[in-house]
Amino acid sequence: MKSYRKELWFDIPSRVGFINITNQVRECLQESGVREGFILVNAMHITASVFINDDEKGLHQDYRRWLEELAPHEPLSLYLHNSTGEDNGDAHLKRQVMGREVVVAVTEGRLDFGPWEQIFYGEFDGRRRKRVLVKIIGE
Repeated sequence: MKSYRKELWFDIPSRVGFINITNQVRECLQESGVREGFILVNAMHITASVFINDDEKGLHQDYRRWLEELAPHEPLSLYLHNSTGEDNGDAHLKRQVMGREVVVAVTEGRLDFGPWEQIFYGEFDGRRRKRVLVKIIGE
């Protein structure tokens, strides 16, 4: 069985943002040489997310609005976490909703997706470098 590991780094200039990372994950799959197996893609920071959905601009705007309604950034006093000197209590909750990781099957050397599925990095407390782990196992 083969094993492959790579870190992808992102620096989102705004507080919240979404990046389609499907092509970077496909490149990792090609580098790995795995034809049958699984890919784990997970955010290595507690205020970021990795998720699968459609790459549609309106949907991403809906996510931003919906997440802000669920866990508004302000007032900062809304979150006990922020009493530690942080200002990202909302980002932790948004990450929890959007998820930490995805696992994708690899079949015949390809990501085995359903229609319209893409992999995204979601950032909820940006303006600094953060990483995503890509781990591939298989044959």
